[in-house]
Amino acid sequence: MPRCPATIAPDREAAQVVAHHPEQGWSLLCNGVLIFEDTGELLPDGQIISPHRPLAVVAA
Repeated sequence: MPRCPATIAPDREAAQVVAHHPEQGWSLLCNGVLIFEDTGELLPDGQIISPHRPLAVVAA
């Protein structure tokens, strides 16, 4: 079983999900990070990571 990536690791989003609440739009990862369906994150220390999904490309 792979180790859970640290909260400050660049691959923190690859951590295993320990609680999933799709009806509320969030999941808790094994490293304590709350990840939201809009790709925003809340770290255990209270730091907020803004959503970082790719921007939609608008056809001209």
